[in-house]
Amino acid sequence: MRNLSLGVVLVALVQLMHIAQAFVVNVDAHSEECFFEKIEGGTKFSVTFEVIDGGFLDIDIKVTGPDQGIMHQSVKESSSRLTFAAVATGVYTVCFDNSKSSMTPKMVMFSIDVGESPHRAPGAPGEDEVGHTKLEDMIRELSGTLTSVKHEQEYMHVRDKIHRSVNESTNSRVVLWSTFEALVLVLMTVGQVYYLKRFFEVKRVV
Repeated sequence: MRNLSLGVVLVALVQLMHIAQAFVVNVDAHSEECFFEKIEGGTKFSVTFEVIDGGFLDIDIKVTGPDQGIMHQSVKESSSRLTFAAVATGVYTVCFDNSKSSMTPKMVMFSIDVGESPHRAPGAPGEDEVGHTKLEDMIRELSGTLTSVKHEQEYMHVRDKIHRSVNESTNSRVVLWSTFEALVLVLMTVGQVYYLKRFFEVKRVV
């Protein structure tokens, strides 16, 4: 019994440490980047992505199943979290399409999170150990929640960097425009003073 409890704890540690990581890919103009994941039938999986740089921060995405059937397709998406249930065992494809862009590459941060298989693994607890099975299910649910929290933190960090960059760029443009306006006003003032001085200047007749 003690060994079984130790095994459950080890499973918990593995589940908590097995947190999917986000990846960053650069999709060039007029190109498409695809990623593949082999998933068992009946397993839930999710695709989370966000465009972090390039153009208007949007991209086309398409998710297809093993039979090449389209499970999801959308255009000009900036960010989204898509959840699916694998209808059959096979390779599922996620493609980011930037072919409509004429010259701007897009940088996309994404992750593909695959849930636990619904089929009982060999050596798993039987019906007489249903309590431990429930504990493992709770551990898997906790692991999924931690994964979601981690992704949210990553995307919030990226959004913060994007917004900060936009604010700094806008501030720089405002400063440059204000400086330009000040120079124009100074030049107009000097020009008007010079013109009025010439206008009221008394010309001597020799």
